[in-house]
Amino acid sequence: MFLKKVEGPRSVTLPDGTIMTRADLPPQKTRRWVASRKAAVVKGIAYGLISEKEAVEKYNLSSEELNSWRDAISNFGENALKTTALQRYRQP
Repeated sequence: MFLKKVEGPRSVTLPDGTIMTRADLPPQKTRRWVASRKAAVVKGIAYGLISEKEAVEKYNLSSEELNSWRDAISNFGENALKTTALQRYRQP
């Protein structure tokens, strides 16, 4: 078995006891960002699995977009990342 050399940890333990690995992150060529994929990226950054810089480069995101995902989760939870619920959680 060949393990690719990566910067940082290969897995982290989340506060609820579950283990998150790099395999749980979305594929690099992701174009359709559903709420669960956005949440996986934000969790990966928050718990040190992937750096913010690496996520921005890997997924071709802007820093503003990533920060908006992080703010939505911290203020309203993962449901705020759903496109259909976006208007409900948007600040006037």
